[in-house]
Amino acid sequence: MKISVSHKNAMRFEAKTQKSSFIIDCPQISPIEYFLAGIITCSASDIVLLPKNHDKAVTDLVVDGDVVRDDDHPRKFNTLHLEYTFNSDGDDTMASRWVMASLETYCSTINTIRDTVAISYSVTHNGKKIKDNEKMISGGGSKIDMGDIESCPS
Repeated sequence: MKISVSHKNAMRFEAKTQKSSFIIDCPQISPIEYFLAGIITCSASDIVLLPKNHDKAVTDLVVDGDVVRDDDHPRKFNTLHLEYTFNSDGDDTMASRWVMASLETYCSTINTIRDTVAISYSVTHNGKKIKDNEKMISGGGSKIDMGDIESCPS
């Protein structure tokens, strides 16, 4: 993976990837907010795509992230809580497994930070809370095999 970032003007930068480009406007959105949005989008894309392996579909997906950062510089993430809310035609067990597969195996951004950040999550599926403030075990992730998924390239 290769990305090039160039200064445009004031505190605006252009990020160029091998496939596209986008503007980072620091007064409006900080790099750390882009980083958190990338973490959340990585997992959200898994939650949309994993059910397709079971001929299921997810709708109305919202993933909220809440980070507590260290007070001292470099102000690293200390804790991250992810709140998944979605509907699907799968059962609660499947919904829970989709989230766990994303967190434990497929989402490379979460697995990049999990050794240094305490990560927890909650899941509301079809209007019912099925997981509440579950803690992820830190470490290198696990090999939950739910098959290959088409995903956002990492």
